[in-house]
Amino acid sequence: MKHIVGVADMKISDQPEDELVTHALGSCLGIAAYDPVAVVAGLLHVMLPLSTINPEKAKQNPCMFVDTGVPHFFRQLYKAGAIKKRIVVKVAGGANVQNNGNDRFAIGKRNYIVLKKLFWRNGVLIEAEDVGGSVARTMHLQVATGKVLIASNGQTREL
Repeated sequence: MKHIVGVADMKISDQPEDELVTHALGSCLGIAAYDPVAVVAGLLHVMLPLSTINPEKAKQNPCMFVDTGVPHFFRQLYKAGAIKKRIVVKVAGGANVQNNGNDRFAIGKRNYIVLKKLFWRNGVLIEAEDVGGSVARTMHLQVATGKVLIASNGQTREL
């Protein structure tokens, strides 16, 4: 069954027939995580780098921000049976979709920098990524296999 992950949202599944999908990954980041032994997968769609801009929003919806969403996401993966050392992580998004070469807020780039710092501090490695550029992406995660597909500009490829 296909499950849509909205903006500032996440889904975790241990059902092999499930596919998790998130659309509109422009400056946002999609973070796919998969434990091949437990067959647990999750997909997170974060919007902004740091919750310090709106701590109340972060309390209501930690998935809105990288710094609160990623720890929340991993806690839910662990609750579902995933083990940190087995988790395979793939990332997409972080684009500058304004296409004018002038993204003065650089949200996509800042999202990615905060994610990399958070992962580095916690010993999490990214196996594959499709980040940056100027195009939005759609990310598909197949729970049975952990296979991640990225659709962009009318083409789909495995990440």
